[in-house]
Amino acid sequence: MVDDGVRRTTHMLASVLLDYPERLDERLAAATTALTALPDAIAAPFASFVRDAARMGERALCEHYVATFDQRRRATLYLSFYTAGDTRQRGAAILAFNEALTAAGMERARNETSDFLPLVLELSALTDGEVAMRMLAAHREGVETIRAALKQFESPYTNVLDGLLATLPPLDREARNRVRELIAYGPPAELVGVGALPFPAFPKETIQ
Repeated sequence: MVDDGVRRTTHMLASVLLDYPERLDERLAAATTALTALPDAIAAPFASFVRDAARMGERALCEHYVATFDQRRRATLYLSFYTAGDTRQRGAAILAFNEALTAAGMERARNETSDFLPLVLELSALTDGEVAMRMLAAHREGVETIRAALKQFESPYTNVLDGLLATLPPLDREARNRVRELIAYGPPAELVGVGALPFPAFPKETIQ
């Protein structure tokens, strides 16, 4: 595990970079400054993303962001989707996120539901991290699935997930198996009459 300062810096950095990339130059400048406070193993993937994002430019990166996170369910940043999927339990899952944020004393100012990964990471960065780390642990399979999807899409955002995951405990064998199942079969679904799986299987090498 990383120390408290590294966790806070990394999670705020990931929160900023995983949000919609408007005012990109400002975000990348702030990211470049933050990288100086991080260990090389964590800073390196973020630095790669900063270079790729600067090369793409704001317009292209915004288009890529929408195509990747908003139009592809496999990479959605709403964590409750990976545990509840298209079921009636999704509302209860989001309510649990709401209650966790309220318990931590954080008000939701942005127009996103409370299971939005950048919001959870912001909570981790601005608090002692206890609540947010429990939330991330409970939805770790979802975070790993996002990373696997991004790698398959050859998205520069893969590096942001790599940097984030470097701050979390390694997966044990049971958790790895759960991630593989989620990637192969997708989250729960209540899609009557639809036989196709929502998540086509990924190559095994996408799971680290």
